[in-house]
Amino acid sequence: MNPQSGQLIKTLLKYSLVGFLGFLFVFLLMDNLVMPLYVQQGKITRVPSVLGLPIEEARKVLTESGLDFKETEPKTDKQYPVGTVALQNPLPGTEVKFGRNVYLTVSGGELLVLVPSLRGKSIRDGTFTLERFGLSLGEITYQVSEEFPENTIIDQGIPNGTNVKKGSRIDIFVSQGKSVDRLPVPKVIMKTLSEAERVVVQQGFNVGNITYQVNLDLLPNTVIDQYPRGGELATSGTAIDLFVAKKPDSPVRLEN
Repeated sequence: MNPQSGQLIKTLLKYSLVGFLGFLFVFLLMDNLVMPLYVQQGKITRVPSVLGLPIEEARKVLTESGLDFKETEPKTDKQYPVGTVALQNPLPGTEVKFGRNVYLTVSGGELLVLVPSLRGKSIRDGTFTLERFGLSLGEITYQVSEEFPENTIIDQGIPNGTNVKKGSRIDIFVSQGKSVDRLPVPKVIMKTLSEAERVVVQQGFNVGNITYQVNLDLLPNTVIDQYPRGGELATSGTAIDLFVAKKPDSPVRLEN
């Protein structure tokens, strides 16, 4: 065999191998991708539930079910953690054709709001400010202050500028002025009468007038109101008037 013939045979073998590999590739492509799609065309499948799944896991579940997916804009949602599927369309269990798009909405987490600055405001103004931000007033603690006038907010439990969940309660610290003689009145509403009397005396005040009022919603001898109000400043020994629930025509002070 001359050198030219040998080279020709090698060239033919090379092209034959390339042709065979090309045929094998096309065969595998048809067998594993094109034919399944052709067979599945028009077939029906049920949409699986991917609610609450991380987005990557949800994509895998849908792909394995022969479905496609598209993401929509994230939305605020307090039920599902950040990065998980909060909504899907079509809904789980819906019968659709293979290859159908399932639209996924990813949770952006619960809505957060910035805590406003309350320092230097009155309690009333501070309460209104919190409500505008979707927050509410928490506990009030009175402190002696040389700098701030009486009933002015000195500080707050959560610093301003902090991100918190909407509806959070913000505790405040309020100036009671320079005097230490006045104390915050204890809150005794919804306590039993005997418990309310004990708290009033323990905190340096006296029990004033007790007025019974008919109330069908609360147990007898439950405190439904007081004066002065809980949290207000009053001199030690001040009498706290109590308004107490009773049933119609029932005797008063029936406590176990």
